[in-house]
Amino acid sequence: MIETRQQLDEAREACRKMVTKRAALSAGSSVIPLPGLDIGTDVSILLALLPAINERFGLSEQQLAQLHPNRKKYNFIAITGVGSRLIGKTLTREAVTHALKRVGVRVATKSVARYIPFLGQALAAGLSFSAMKMLWNSHIDNCYRVVSEVLSQTTTADTTAPRQPPMMS
Repeated sequence: MIETRQQLDEAREACRKMVTKRAALSAGSSVIPLPGLDIGTDVSILLALLPAINERFGLSEQQLAQLHPNRKKYNFIAITGVGSRLIGKTLTREAVTHALKRVGVRVATKSVARYIPFLGQALAAGLSFSAMKMLWNSHIDNCYRVVSEVLSQTTTADTTAPRQPPMMS
């Protein structure tokens, strides 16, 4: 569980490094001119990477289920405020389809461009890298905002809660 801003910033940086590596893998699969390989690779990376990002931020479905009820409430309010379908839930086909539609034009363009000799493959790789990096970095930003909001809410709640006087024995 992330408890400080420093831990939150470290989680974001670790996830961004993970995203860059996976986006490069997506770009590499775009160069190979086999029908469906690039989309299949993108979906499989998406299915593995999004839960890993959620978990790194303490926002997986299992992690949220184990939270104290007050902390869980803050998390769900923040998740709803961000409007993400991918945080704190098991990934479904609908959620993955929705995520890919967000970068649909780039994915469609890369699928067509890779059949143009030489330049097309480079263009497809660049489009794949940028589309996947944009999608995943957007998810990281959403997770960051959720946890940041929860940290500020729990810090405020801790400082405004009435203090009990010490018990005298």
